[in-house]
Amino acid sequence: MIKKFLKYISFLLLIVVLGILYSFSSARNSKKKVKDIVVEFEAGENHFLTHAMVNKLLIQNDSTVKNQAKSVINLYSLEKMVSKNPYVAHAAVFLTIGGTLKTIIKQRAPVARIMTKSDSYYIDKQGVKIPLSANYSARVLLVSGVKKEEEIKWILPLISFILQDSFLQKEVVGIEKFDDDDYQLAVRSGDYKIDLGKLTEMDVKFKKLKAFYNKAFKDKTIQNYKTINLKYHNQVVCAK
Repeated sequence: MIKKFLKYISFLLLIVVLGILYSFSSARNSKKKVKDIVVEFEAGENHFLTHAMVNKLLIQNDSTVKNQAKSVINLYSLEKMVSKNPYVAHAAVFLTIGGTLKTIIKQRAPVARIMTKSDSYYIDKQGVKIPLSANYSARVLLVSGVKKEEEIKWILPLISFILQDSFLQKEVVGIEKFDDDDYQLAVRSGDYKIDLGKLTEMDVKFKKLKAFYNKAFKDKTIQNYKTINLKYHNQVVCAK
């Protein structure tokens, strides 16, 4: 009984000591100041934001967080501030034991540039709007004929289809939407246009296009055409 009692007392004392050490360590750690600010970008194309631009977002109480006590740093607020930037897809802000404020950022990747009469901007694969940047001009699909932002979601499946096909990704450079919801493609290999029609049976239409290309490039007649029409069932109709 005495041995059990002593073990119990020893265990309680150990917990108390550990609690005191933890409290002391936490108090001491909270008084430490932020020594450095480190910004890292996740793997991928990171052209829109620079380290200096992110540092400017890491502001608390109208001043930089560097040399501020760790205890007063509002990580949630800083993370929220960085995440609000239109070029940021995801951000994580945290403090290291050594006193470094670290920010890891994943930038948005543009897949197309929407061009209207009054505006021009990028979109990512979810259709999220990304403003143009003075730092970088992305080489992406040019999309015209969009009159309302809600129309973008109609075009996303076509953009996705093109980008998932290695040949189409290199060949198609532009998409134009017409008022009757027909679509026309601009291509890299010539001045001719491809009439795609409605966004239906895209896999069938592009298979027809590839089959036509194989023949037209082989006999060198492709540049004789002004339009290649894929709208009709089981045939490709060309106009000179």
